[in-house]
Amino acid sequence: MAALKKILVIHGPNLGLLGRREPAVYGTGTLRDINSLLKKAASKRNAGLSFMQSDYEGEIVERIGAAAGKFDGILINPAAYTHTSVAIRDAISAAGLPCVEVHLSNVYSREQFRHKSLISPVVRGTVSGFGANSYRLGLEALLDILQAE
Repeated sequence: MAALKKILVIHGPNLGLLGRREPAVYGTGTLRDINSLLKKAASKRNAGLSFMQSDYEGEIVERIGAAAGKFDGILINPAAYTHTSVAIRDAISAAGLPCVEVHLSNVYSREQFRHKSLISPVVRGTVSGFGANSYRLGLEALLDILQAE
């Protein structure tokens, strides 16, 4: 059996409000539901997950900066910071770990300002528009990348 892959899962600002925040956009599932979905998928692939959710850019940057040597990859939903955070972008780039960006909604069917991601240029890929399944698909892709390397 392959060695356990350790994945840092980062949920950005306002994702702690899932289930009650704009259910027409983000669905009725909670962050706990997403984490459960990811745990189930990870168990099938011999992966361990560590979760964090923060509304604070600096906390996210610090956690990414500390990830090298502790984790094999990062799955991130930067949420609103997708469009504004050079700091998170630079932290991902500096970490040197494979990273996949995910979004619950299809950002390209929403407001124009959401069409530009500062994060996308420094990640291996982006999955958006599939609700909670965006996370599962992103995790599967990240684990495939790690397996191939």
